[in-house]
Amino acid sequence: MTSISLKRATITGTLLLAALACAPAGTGTSGAPAPSTDDQTVSSDQPWAIHTREHVDLWLHGFAMLQDDTSRVPLFRRGYRDDLIVARNARGVTTLLDVNRGDLRERFAQNRTLFNAQFVALYFRSAADLRQAIDYFLRAEGNPQAAPSRDVAAIISVLAGYFPAQGDRNWLRVFWESLSDESNKFYHDYWVQEQRRRADVLTAVDSLWQRVYRPRLDTYLANTQQARGSLILSLPLNGEGRTINLGAMGALVAVSYPDQRAAAVEAIYVAVHELVIAVTQTAVNDNLTPAEQREGLGDRYASAAAVRGGAMLLQRLAPELADGYARYYLRAANQTAGANVQASLANAFPLTDAIRSAVVSQLDVVMGGI
Repeated sequence: MTSISLKRATITGTLLLAALACAPAGTGTSGAPAPSTDDQTVSSDQPWAIHTREHVDLWLHGFAMLQDDTSRVPLFRRGYRDDLIVARNARGVTTLLDVNRGDLRERFAQNRTLFNAQFVALYFRSAADLRQAIDYFLRAEGNPQAAPSRDVAAIISVLAGYFPAQGDRNWLRVFWESLSDESNKFYHDYWVQEQRRRADVLTAVDSLWQRVYRPRLDTYLANTQQARGSLILSLPLNGEGRTINLGAMGALVAVSYPDQRAAAVEAIYVAVHELVIAVTQTAVNDNLTPAEQREGLGDRYASAAAVRGGAMLLQRLAPELADGYARYYLRAANQTAGANVQASLANAFPLTDAIRSAVVSQLDVVMGGI
């Protein structure tokens, strides 16, 4: 399988969250997982609070267990699928996610845009909201005109963007049933255990983010219309985070959840990588030649620009993190860091001179307050 590049989600999240708040209660999907009481929010009084969300991790876990991940910066933690298979085998667990794996993977081959459905769970505050939305969508067969209200129609319209065809809706039905069984038999207990084991990591990440590095990013965040948002620490993720823009409600950014307190800064690395995309994506879009566009190089440059742009931003605002950030992304890409770690990063994630210069110029403008 070729490298996968996820398309960033847009401000449709505002509409969806508002619609869910107003929509009538649904019947729900049989066997669906209940919201976890271990979901956490810390520093909730800050403009960028940190959260954990079981339903987001469960959703991403499903994709991680199904798809082959050959991206330069892996979409999921290296070895994640193998580690979770070992954990399930130790408990003697088989779920519908195993039974339906072949059919679910087959649809990926037929519709590669289905990979972008990884963002879906981020739009919802809880497993209950996600379950209700899927139930609305499937009962209406993806048709907003079949909805009982305008609010439900809005929900259906958004999900239809990810699952437009009948085959995609069938895939969603089987995927959700499989995830529900996976949660009930294995993942919920695993997730709760991991949250308890990593409680000190959560505290350490929150301290680094709120007391040290988020304040240093304030000017950048304000000038890129990212003054408000939330970070979700997510167990399946690696250096490639997941971001949705909720408009006036701010951004929602899922980042890796470090395994140990000593590695807490890794969550900051991934947050910076995601937040700099507001600058790097413009630089890439404005500096692709027609030939590069025809060759489909936009996604490759976008990925490299996010990695390189994060290093450039840290060199300006937190230079003590720049080399650690570079080593983190070199490890993620299975590349060796040489004596000059920034040069190694540039070699591993090459950009055209035009794109690199555009990223530098964009950062100059943003940090100059223009």
